Amino acid sequence: MIRKIQHIGVAVQSLSDAIPFYRDVLGLEFLGIEEVAEQKVRTAIFRVGESTIEVLESTSPDGPVGKFLEKNGEGIHHLCLRVDDAAAALARAREKGVRLIDESPRTGVHGMKIGFLHPKSTFGVLTEFAEGEDGP
Repeated sequence: MIRKIQHIGVAVQSLSDAIPFYRDVLGLEFLGIEEVAEQKVRTAIFRVGESTIEVLESTSPDGPVGKFLEKNGEGIHHLCLRVDDAAAALARAREKGVRLIDESPRTGVHGMKIGFLHPKSTFGVLTEFAEGEDGP
């Protein structure tokens, strides 16, 4: 079951350039920076009500965010939906004919179990399921 929009991921060239906008201009609560080495990304997280904005900086041009930036430039990267059970959500999507990027959950920011649906099956929106605590 989908519980809420967990976060919106925004790809940027530089966290040091983007953080002041989200923190100082928009006035969002800055929760910190975390690196997910497996995904070749550093994230700055900002609270927006019950959800967050996850600002993504690639640590390598061959990582998923690096490739996205090269192809599309900066902007919205993905939509993350909070679910009770990421494995079950992925299985349900697969049963409904949705193309998956992840056949089973992997570890994401804050140790959450995550899995992605392919944007070719989701009207062009990279969609993520996340299970676990939201973090700080």
